[in-house]
Amino acid sequence: MPVLAPDSAEAQRIDAALATWRQGDLALDERWFIHAGDGAVPLTEAAAESGDAGLQALASEVAGLAVLTQTCDVVRRCVERPYVEVAPLVSVDVDTLADVRRGRRPALATLPGLVASDLVVDLDRVMTVEKSLVASWTRTPGYATDADGRAFAQALARKRVRVAFPDDFNALAKKLQRRLGDKHEKNTDEGRGLRALRELRVQAAPAWDAAAVALMFWFVRHDDNADFEGRSWADLLAAWLTLVQPSGRFVEIEGQVVTLAEMTGADYVASDPLDLDHLSKPATPTRGSI
Repeated sequence: MPVLAPDSAEAQRIDAALATWRQGDLALDERWFIHAGDGAVPLTEAAAESGDAGLQALASEVAGLAVLTQTCDVVRRCVERPYVEVAPLVSVDVDTLADVRRGRRPALATLPGLVASDLVVDLDRVMTVEKSLVASWTRTPGYATDADGRAFAQALARKRVRVAFPDDFNALAKKLQRRLGDKHEKNTDEGRGLRALRELRVQAAPAWDAAAVALMFWFVRHDDNADFEGRSWADLLAAWLTLVQPSGRFVEIEGQVVTLAEMTGADYVASDPLDLDHLSKPATPTRGSI
């Protein structure tokens, strides 16, 4: 059978069906996922159950699928862009779910459409399907607001663009990372300060691989003023910087608390986000937001 012609009735039907789909939408009735593996050297249960040597298409049962493809490509004509990327929905325990909602598990993501369940999007597994299949699926909106859509897109980006920091920097930042993670949910001045941050960035000068490096930590806060009951941002910043003292190649360490408007474009582009995603995750959506 030849490939569908752009003006064929079937191609037009598929395009019409995909016109309402967008990144982050859910296919809750599609409980299957396929990946490639070798049953002779199994790394997953699906491969072990296969038992066949060589390249195999391995099917797994999942709790549904989430669309990863950008909306602009989802709605393009199927004969021009025939593929859609999806990831499986999986069930997780209560502690893991809380971590995902705080952004502490970059390999997993959540959506307002999943908030009433224990399901998350497994970003480690991605499957490509043709739009003709998606056209027959039942669409469940994954979110209702532009802000929630951007948050999901940012979760996808974090999975792919996390910076590989040098080992000696990871050792230097370990105390700070542990402190911020431990105190983030506390009902204290520090906890409120951490929840008022949208992200933490670090800038290395002249370069990460230089023999002597000066570090600038950018604590980027939301525009709203946080209530610290007497303590100031300067107090919190001073306490955080005590956890990252100069050592080894890192001869100078400074920090600032700023809003995005106060950061220059040059400083933002020259800095890298630290993988402390619980600082930049928006508030957990409520069931009523979808």
